[in-house]
Amino acid sequence: MSSIGKLMKQAAKMQQQMEQIQAQLAARTVEATSGGGAVKAVAKCDGTLASIKIDPQALNPADPAIVEDMVLSAVNQALSQAKDISNAEMGKATAGFNLPGLM
Repeated sequence: MSSIGKLMKQAAKMQQQMEQIQAQLAARTVEATSGGGAVKAVAKCDGTLASIKIDPQALNPADPAIVEDMVLSAVNQALSQAKDISNAEMGKATAGFNLPGLM
């Protein structure tokens, strides 16, 4: 088989694997908390935010900036974890893919 034919087969296989991984990532979640658990963010490993829970006791109308900071921190942590998992899983699918002349 010609090298272009092998490359095309390899690319098709990789695409199929990536689609499968993307579907799995969309169903997989991670969570992060901040403020000693006062705020919990759940993110999907496809990069979307699934939920945010805030303990009502953490809500202080006189100082909303604290809750805003806790939400921001929890969301960023959850999304970062999700991205790391996604990158690792996608890396597995592309690990054996060799493009001649690029490496």
